[in-house]
Formats: sequence, C-alpha cells, structure tokens
Amino acid sequence: MSQPKIAIIIGTTRQVRFGERPARWIYEIASRRSSELEVELIDLRDYPLPFFDEDISNGWVVSQHEVVRRWQQKVAEFDGYIFVTAEYNHSISGVLKNALDSAYPEWNRKPAAYIGYGGVGAARAVGQLRLINIGLQMAAIRTAVHIQGADFTEVSQQGKQLSDLPHLERSANAMLNELIWWANALKRAREQA
Repeated sequence: MSQPKIAIIIGTTRQVRFGERPARWIYEIASRRSSELEVELIDLRDYPLPFFDEDISNGWVVSQHEVVRRWQQKVAEFDGYIFVTAEYNHSISGVLKNALDSAYPEWNRKPAAYIGYGGVGAARAVGQLRLINIGLQMAAIRTAVHIQGADFTEVSQQGKQLSDLPHLERSANAMLNELIWWANALKRAREQA
C-alpha cells in the first residue's frame, strides 16, 4: 500500500490572514516524514467557490459549477486532511464551511486533523469543525495543535517563528502520528470495500 496523501487546507482567504504561517510550518514538519506520508498545501484562494447553490449535494447529482467540480476533484485526491483554521465568533470561517459543503463523497471515510489559532487556540472553531467533519462521514482525530493567544502574539507581533515554540512541534508530531495511523487504516479499508 502506498503512503497516504494528506492535504493541508488553509481555511481563510483574507488578504491579511495568519493561516499561511501555520500551514507552511506544519508542511515543513510533515515533509520531514516523507517516508510516512505525502503532503500538499491547498489554498482556498485558488478555488473561488460560489456560495453553495446547487440543487442538491454532489453525493446525488453532478455539480453545475466548473470551479466546484475542480474543487471536488482536488479533495478526492487525498487520504486525509489537516485543516488550518482561525476562530471567527466561536466557529470557522464562512469560506471554509462553504468549501466543506461543496463536496460530499470526496470527504467520506477519511481522517481530519486540526491546527487552530487565536484567543483560545481556536478550540471552539476546532470543536465546530469536528462536528461538521463527522457530518461528512470523516474520522475526526482527537489530537490537535492549538496556537494560543500568547503564541499567536509572539509570532504575529513579536517576530518569533512557530518553529521557535517547541511545545507546538510536540503537539504537531503527536497529531501527525494519529493522522498517519488513521489515514493508513481508512485507506486500507476503502481499498478493501
């Protein structure tokens, strides 16, 4: 069985977003484990999805919009996902929710991991995202990386890098260990089904 392919999805599209930093940071860490997984950065800016306005989910009919079909094809390429999310009013960004809603079978039976950043490490947004992922028939893993307010301030305003905060790398490796296990287990199960 080939190694699992994992998407790192940057969950915001704002011009002044912070999300690229943790996405590139986890990409670097995961890339060091190339014998265990393959990773790719996915930027929602590259998929300007319309707000969901299809007749019904693509689990039942082919989507009408070309960019939506292109997004679905991209999502289908992966065996698991790392969602990098900010916390907007105790939840995820609207563009991330829309991206999740714009595909269905492509997410099914695959694991989801999380990196959250903000006041409480985006713990509430990650909690909401886990529920959404479960609704998409995904396996939401327990271990996540939470970039707390103090960490966020050190990186965004005081010139530190995420790699300067060793407690975050420990969390990242624990998360990757779980994600790799689940990605392999579910990939094997999907191939046998």
